[in-house]
Amino acid sequence: MTDLIILATLLPGPKHGYQLKHEAGIILGQEVLHNNLVYPLLRRFMNNKWVSRKTVPGERGQKRHQYTLTALGRKELLARLSSFTEQEARSSDGFRLRVGLFQVLEPAVRSRILEARSGFLRGQSAHLTAVQTNFQLDRYAEQVTSQFLSQIQAELDWIERLRRFEKSRKEDSHD
Repeated sequence: MTDLIILATLLPGPKHGYQLKHEAGIILGQEVLHNNLVYPLLRRFMNNKWVSRKTVPGERGQKRHQYTLTALGRKELLARLSSFTEQEARSSDGFRLRVGLFQVLEPAVRSRILEARSGFLRGQSAHLTAVQTNFQLDRYAEQVTSQFLSQIQAELDWIERLRRFEKSRKEDSHD
């Protein structure tokens, strides 16, 4: 997922390596990503022609590398974001990343992602409800199970709000 985040941070425009490390790090809940993670990814992106690099003067006379997402890179990013398999629907982080980038995805893709995630969550909810029904849970196991069910319901409620938001956007664009 780090690769998707780094590509996505280039959507607004060119960035220096340090800025990429910092922005992607913040998104991932860290201060700055390590060079050994970011620069090999950037080299791979350049080899795949998803990112271009040019040397520009720095503020103190040094030379800095500036990275830019290419048209092919944007196409790859959108394809990978649009691909949301059953396995990916299990990932809270993968789902939130895609929702955070919904603006660049087509409405049909957004709808499919919401449906896949809610389907996974409904399955999890049914499973946990069956556990509650079929097992004699002690009070701590019951607390854990109830907490998970509350989190699932909160996310399902959020997905429903996202659907309503999508619907209102469609109606606004038709006026």
